[in-house]
Amino acid sequence: MFFRVLETDPGSGARRGLLALAHGSVDTPCFMPVGTNASVKAVKSRDLEDMGVTLILGNTYHLSLRPGPEVIAQAGGLHSFMGWKRNILTDSGGYQVFSLAPFRKIENEGVRFKSHIDGSTHSLTPERVVELQTVFGSDVMMPLDVCTAPGIPYAEAKAALALTTAWLSRSKTAWARCEGPLRGELFGIMQGNFYKELRKESAEGMIGLDLPGYAIGGLSVGEDFPIFLDFLSLSAGLLPREKPRYLMGIGTPRYILEAVEAGIDLFDCVFPTRTARNAQVFTRDGPLSLRNEKNRLDFGPIDPSCGCETCSRHTRGYLRHLFKAREIQAAVLATCHNLFFIQELIQGIRRSIEDRAFLAFKKAFLFRYEGNADN
Repeated sequence: MFFRVLETDPGSGARRGLLALAHGSVDTPCFMPVGTNASVKAVKSRDLEDMGVTLILGNTYHLSLRPGPEVIAQAGGLHSFMGWKRNILTDSGGYQVFSLAPFRKIENEGVRFKSHIDGSTHSLTPERVVELQTVFGSDVMMPLDVCTAPGIPYAEAKAALALTTAWLSRSKTAWARCEGPLRGELFGIMQGNFYKELRKESAEGMIGLDLPGYAIGGLSVGEDFPIFLDFLSLSAGLLPREKPRYLMGIGTPRYILEAVEAGIDLFDCVFPTRTARNAQVFTRDGPLSLRNEKNRLDFGPIDPSCGCETCSRHTRGYLRHLFKAREIQAAVLATCHNLFFIQELIQGIRRSIEDRAFLAFKKAFLFRYEGNADN
């Protein structure tokens, strides 16, 4: 792996970089569409390639349950299995296990849980998570960590962080033993809940392991926006400048712009694809619900300034009809638009950093986008 910061914005922490991975180069900042089950929902791989997507996200928890590592191994790895020629980052599944709180038990060795598919019992350890992602052939692999909810007591957050840090050390040991062409890059994950001293402790523990890159976990999990901004700035500032920084789980225009301003290079979220399947699409003038009655006789595109295939061929009125009729094509067309919109936003961000004008770009974009919400 190779990472270099190419440009920085003089008025903020925003930075433009290049991340070289096994399946090609990734321009940063970069948004990763989420392909949890080896598929970005409602979008073909060719469509993603045409949009300029070079890095997508898969999920170790889901893929380990279905189709299972033996299937992916016999297919020649995750890239071959899903027909994707570019890079894949796989999350460890820690967040998914966290969301199954009534059905899991965290122990020093790892976590035991019941499958959301059939109720069968499974376990994940730091070593097993690295092994699975090596089988998948992930370009970037994430370690098993302990996710915690906002508002928990300090002692509980500290205990969770101690376990996350110990698991990360074990993950690195397992990763160092991996050999061969499918060995990906292991990133660390910062935790510590909403306690600043624990965030600092987490950063120190990760940096001491000298990993290829670092992620920030445990933000955008329901906390108030000012708290998110405060802990985003703190967390990003604790990470080395020369390594890629990944903020997990953010994908709205406002959150993306705030992350870039704080110096984040990578981010992912299901928001653009999930909302598209529910008829909510991005426009330069704010989010738009295609099901609204006012779109019934609107024969203009979702966004007149958008160059995606959906906007070039179809109208708001037609898309409203597809959603009302529950046609599968509705989700396909809306998803393609939303991902194209985010890719265009990211490209605009990169250009603004190169022009040393990121803050002006952010202000102008949000003035129009948030001033016309629900257009």
